[in-house]
Amino acid sequence: MSLALLFPRSVVNSETRPHTSRLGAGFTLIELLVVIAIIALLAGLLLPALSRAKSQGASASCMNNLKQMEVCFHLYTLDFSDTMPPNNFVYDILSGQPIDSGISWCTNLAPFDTNLAGIENGMLYQYNRSAAIYHCPADKSLVRTPGGTTLGQQRLRSYNMSQSINGYPDYDPLMAQQTLSYKKYTDIKDPPTSGLMVFIDVHEDEIVDTLFGIPIQSDTWFHNMWWDLPANRHNQGCNLSFADGHVEHWKWRVPKTVTVTGNAAQPVAAGELPDYRRVESVVRQAAQ
Repeated sequence: MSLALLFPRSVVNSETRPHTSRLGAGFTLIELLVVIAIIALLAGLLLPALSRAKSQGASASCMNNLKQMEVCFHLYTLDFSDTMPPNNFVYDILSGQPIDSGISWCTNLAPFDTNLAGIENGMLYQYNRSAAIYHCPADKSLVRTPGGTTLGQQRLRSYNMSQSINGYPDYDPLMAQQTLSYKKYTDIKDPPTSGLMVFIDVHEDEIVDTLFGIPIQSDTWFHNMWWDLPANRHNQGCNLSFADGHVEHWKWRVPKTVTVTGNAAQPVAAGELPDYRRVESVVRQAAQ
């Protein structure tokens, strides 16, 4: 008699094939710990690289903003017979009022303004109606009231124009003895257009009005003081543009930190003098 008649196929197969499968297979505790350690190691290697990539991306966007601002600057100069944009919006932190509020490239008060009027009424806005180019993407500072209450709205502007560019001193004979500026583009000689700063990324704890000032070397009252502190948000550096249209990233030797509150002038910190001298070198120092 055939075995198939006595035992069904399923019974024969189940009893005769070897048991080779392992039920409930998984990681042992040691294997799991090894996997976790490897993941942690990879994260430790990758996260700083991702952070640097993000920072570099923000810096690249900032530099692109400055390039677009430079285009506006040069278009204005072409339209107004070589005269550079007016740069005379200066704010007095003691009185809480502008010293000069005439026409200017921009009249935005960075810490306080919640609307775009100061940007839209500026002389450069007609050449590029994207207000976003006035703000550095790495600048996370928020608008506040003059009394110090934070409003939760991101600021609208991060950049200032150098005092050397048709600046406020041309409108005040007393200040003209301390700082100098060029009114016409063809007047620029020392430093040359490739070495004369136009726009600069300003420290979020120092920016107020739209003019970047720094005492010239012959100023004995304020020498070695930051009137306006450059930004530090791009990997301990900032971005700035020049009169010939190019943009640079400057890495600081010493981090830029505010030691005197209230938007006051900042003393040059220990080891910071080379940074200070470098910024001095890109503004007009003497009359020709």
